[in-house]
Amino acid sequence: MSELAWRKSSFSGDDASRDCVEVAVARDGQIHFRESDTPDVVAVTTPARWGAFVKGVKAGEFDERLTS
Repeated sequence: MSELAWRKSSFSGDDASRDCVEVAVARDGQIHFRESDTPDVVAVTTPARWGAFVKGVKAGEFDERLTS
């Protein structure tokens, strides 16, 4: 998967020690995502499912599931 160009939120800053979600789009259009602290574990989904997930995050649908 080294051919993927991984991106992370600008809110994560440049500090490599900060944990964040990284996202990459493969040549076939599939969305790959991973945690920066475990880069060998990668999940893959379709653009439609990723879009629905992002929409849900922006709408606060998962806020009650967060723990402090």
